Amino acid sequence: MLGPRGVTQARQLRPLRLWPRRSWGGDGSIMASMQKRLQKELLALQNDPPPGMTLNEKSVQNSITQWIVDMEGAPGTLYEGEKFQLLFKFSSRYPFDSPQVMFTGENIPVHPHVYSNGHICLSILTEDWSPALSVQSVCLSIISMLSSCKEKRRPPDNSFYVRTCNKNPKKTKWWYHDDTC
Repeated sequence: MLGPRGVTQARQLRPLRLWPRRSWGGDGSIMASMQKRLQKELLALQNDPPPGMTLNEKSVQNSITQWIVDMEGAPGTLYEGEKFQLLFKFSSRYPFDSPQVMFTGENIPVHPHVYSNGHICLSILTEDWSPALSVQSVCLSIISMLSSCKEKRRPPDNSFYVRTCNKNPKKTKWWYHDDTC
């Protein structure tokens, strides 16, 4: 069965029904392009996830525009064995607009580029975003960022930032000045 604008629904490719047709909304070419791209990336993440990453399939049952990716700290790093969750939110302009990505849940990693509210200071999530990037490449960048960390600590401005920031980390004007961790 085909969805809006000829987009094949994921249940054709896998027996799991990932989202209902009624939640897709809109029928413009940008929306159809976004849906097609997200479906492709969703299947790629299910079939070939980055090491330590797993798509939380319950998170995509009602909407293809919000995913949770379960993550485990890489072996041999400060985060080995720790479990985290990444929340991805996609706008109708994806992949031309970067996804909103943040840590969520009870365990937010203590890292110089991760705020205690889950916001991540990572240039590819804002100004260095390119439509050539994908959910998998974002996941790999976050794994790499955590794996290269030498000391668990919060950003120096954590308390102020968490009190004053917007809930959407993409609305923050980040200042990228530290490539050491």
